[in-house]
Amino acid sequence: MTLDGILQFATIASGVLMVASILLQQRGASLGAGFGSSGELYTTRRGLDKNLFEVTIVLAVIFVLSILAGLLIPA
Repeated sequence: MTLDGILQFATIASGVLMVASILLQQRGASLGAGFGSSGELYTTRRGLDKNLFEVTIVLAVIFVLSILAGLLIPA
């Protein structure tokens, strides 16, 4: 497998996993929460929600770095 193939795989895999982790996050259970009127104060993330949030950030960084590496490294 070439370096270009590895970068393509990393970009696609991190993108798919990032979309899945974003969709798994819940920020409000009611319909009004989607429009910004959730009626709850700022709460801290705890437990699985915090871990999922951190994993999403790591996947986003991997996604961006793999795209930049693919642009900077000649094929």
